[in-house]
Amino acid sequence: MLIAGLTGSIAMGKSTVADMIAANGIPMISADQIVHDLYDGPIAADIEAAFPGSTKPNDSSGDHKLSVDRQALMKSLNGQPELFKKLEAIIHPLVRKEEWAFIEKQKNLGAELILIEIPLLFETGAEALMDMVILASATSEDQRRRALARPGMTEEKLDLILKKQLPDHIKREKADLIINTSLSLEETDEEVKNAITAMKSRAQQMANKPDNKDSAYQRWAAEMANLTE
Repeated sequence: MLIAGLTGSIAMGKSTVADMIAANGIPMISADQIVHDLYDGPIAADIEAAFPGSTKPNDSSGDHKLSVDRQALMKSLNGQPELFKKLEAIIHPLVRKEEWAFIEKQKNLGAELILIEIPLLFETGAEALMDMVILASATSEDQRRRALARPGMTEEKLDLILKKQLPDHIKREKADLIINTSLSLEETDEEVKNAITAMKSRAQQMANKPDNKDSAYQRWAAEMANLTE
């Protein structure tokens, strides 16, 4: 089974590409969605203990549990790198476990190809856990225009976000496949289909070498073994 990672910097069209890939029947999981679900209850108490005042009652649950207030959490972090590392230490292992559960489920179902969407894939070194990496990319002009059209986004906020992300030209050098989202939707969809064809071809090559000891699956297994030690 081939494990591919999908990434892209802010406003580069990653979500659009993800939707197109999913529409072609490729099993996919989103790291962002995992974090969102964790924030809505499972780890809210741990976050509150580490960052007091960063949660609020989860009214949607009906059981008075807490959920993370993202704006309050960001204020607690206040741009301090050591606090971001503290937050990552809480979240990272849980996200990895959810991703691993997805991998195992899809492997048992006989999937030939799966995709894991990770916004900060290169920034966190997660490319080492992938057989291939797909990058959603666009011109810097399109990126900035899209980002600034988002509610609450400002030039200053965008610049701060971009400083935390690896420059797109470096990501392009590292990626195996690049999807150009500055094209029309029809053209981008065609690029996505071509990327899926390439991934399936690579997956078939891997299937012909079942004793491959350097597959992403093997690296994931080793990663999870380290997490549980």
